[in-house]
Amino acid sequence: MSFNTFGRVFRFTSWGESHGPALGAVVDGCPPGIALSEADIQPFLDKRRPGTSKYTTQRQEPDQVRILSGVFEGRSTGTPISLMIENVDQRSKDYSEVAKAYRPGHADYSYDAKYGFRDYRGGGRSSARETAARVAAGAVARSVIPEVEILAYVVEIGGDRIDPANFEKAQIGKNPFWCPDEAAAGRWEKLVDAARLAGSSLGAVVECVATGVPAGWGAPLYAKLDSELASAMMGINAVKAVEIGAGFQAARLRGEENADPMRPGEEKWGSNAPQFLANNAGGIAGGISTGQPVVCRVAFKPTSSILTPVETINSAGEATEIITKGRHDPCVGIRGTPVVEAMMALVLADQKLLHRAQCG
Repeated sequence: MSFNTFGRVFRFTSWGESHGPALGAVVDGCPPGIALSEADIQPFLDKRRPGTSKYTTQRQEPDQVRILSGVFEGRSTGTPISLMIENVDQRSKDYSEVAKAYRPGHADYSYDAKYGFRDYRGGGRSSARETAARVAAGAVARSVIPEVEILAYVVEIGGDRIDPANFEKAQIGKNPFWCPDEAAAGRWEKLVDAARLAGSSLGAVVECVATGVPAGWGAPLYAKLDSELASAMMGINAVKAVEIGAGFQAARLRGEENADPMRPGEEKWGSNAPQFLANNAGGIAGGISTGQPVVCRVAFKPTSSILTPVETINSAGEATEIITKGRHDPCVGIRGTPVVEAMMALVLADQKLLHRAQCG
């Protein structure tokens, strides 16, 4: 059995391959009557679209979305919403060597081990191209949670971190790295370009913050908001680690340092909401949102498809080397930023509907 569906009440199923005729998603569980059009979805796909700078893959895909069902006269009908994005710039011949040998770090070998057969053209379902469907579905999810603002940005590339003291929200859309630190963005231009020209790649860390999430979303134990977020983020191609709030740093703190002290606040959401003096918990306690910003960080590994020769084996188990020709991201975390936002939106939309189902 293969699992291509994510979510409990608000669910989406992605379909398609990197070099197939199209890919997309079917979104189910969206409440009826919500204003939705292709124009509401397209801006998010444009943020993820390839070929927008020399720091991303040069594959030229317009990523134009089409709504095939579930919307009538500009509003959701409550039935499945089918979204389609055509592939128009495939170059499958670039993957002739991948058909013969496995790319270390990619899913080539593990797919062969599981299925005994694989679509080697661009990696098929294991390609980051699949994430376009998630971004489209995430745009639908945002329409379900208009009270929430979601913002993701890159905080580290190739081990070079931003300076939090230089954080400027306005800078995020002014550079090709979604970077809030102008000085770091300048350094990253040289860093990523050097890796690209050397036929190599770099990893990145993306931080995502959701503000406006009311207290009470999530559930104890088996539908914790933080565990759902971790699952969503780890499901993104090339992601190898996720932190919520202070994350691993929490293990280095004493109890009094890690606590998020509370003082009397204002009446909010029908109860006396506290004023928090810290947010080490990342806006989640006991699996349930506290009303603070929900914060997570996502680590992307370096792109596995590189021009640097790497030792590997072929399908017969014989030793060989491989270089991956074609057009690939020198730092996949850059275009992974809108994907992180999309998965945050999908989780929060699902949790909002789960909360409404139980608590009204």
